[in-house]
Amino acid sequence: QVQLVESGGGLVQPGESLRLSCAASGFTFSSYAVSWYRQAPGKERELVATIPSVGTNTNLADSVKGRFTISRDNAKNTVYLQMNNLKPEDTAIYSCKAERGPPTPKRYWGQGTQVTVSS
Repeated sequence: QVQLVESGGGLVQPGESLRLSCAASGFTFSSYAVSWYRQAPGKERELVATIPSVGTNTNLADSVKGRFTISRDNAKNTVYLQMNNLKPEDTAIYSCKAERGPPTPKRYWGQGTQVTVSS
């Protein structure tokens, strides 16, 4: 059974940190690029960070550069989003997506985890 499960969300104060995890099972996780997205109420979904299946060429949205990092541990089938110096505008539901390209493209989504930054 294919699963992609996010965890690590919660309520924090501005300036604090959280580490989100995206744990995969039921498919060859190491062959998939993984992205974190977020969606705040009333706003469109935003791509936050992406890490390829191999290599370290990660991409981060301008709004989180210098504060967030994305990493993966293929031995644990997990991708992490380390979020430092959180701001109220980071409040959103964070979801991860695992995707592979041709010749047999596939895409899986997790259910999301809530991050709330408030004093």
